[in-house]
Amino acid sequence: MEEIVADVNWVAVVIGAIVAFILGWLWYSPKLFGTKWAEGVGLTLEDTSKPCAPAMITQAIATLLLSWVVGLTAAHNTLLTMVLITITIVLLMIGGGLFSQKSSSAIAAEAGFVIAMVVVMIIVQMLL
Repeated sequence: MEEIVADVNWVAVVIGAIVAFILGWLWYSPKLFGTKWAEGVGLTLEDTSKPCAPAMITQAIATLLLSWVVGLTAAHNTLLTMVLITITIVLLMIGGGLFSQKSSSAIAAEAGFVIAMVVVMIIVQMLL
């Protein structure tokens, strides 16, 4: 257990998770990709204006865990491992999106968001 908690910059992990979570609100808003994403998954933004609590809680936990993984790879000087992890996650998301027949714009919005989150988290790790 010690190898996944030792030397991690926990302040950067928490700040990275918070910034990435806030980025999600902007990312899925009508100002960026929200409208195309909603259309691509068969919703309207009115349907998504009141996100359900379980989805938001799950997203917050997953965002924190992803930030922890970024912090862990930063602590051990293995950020290229994070690149491999990100590529893997994105490809799994694309595959899942294709299986569920989401539109290409919805798949791109979801996969792009994961990439954006990781980039934000790496930048926070570098700055703190």
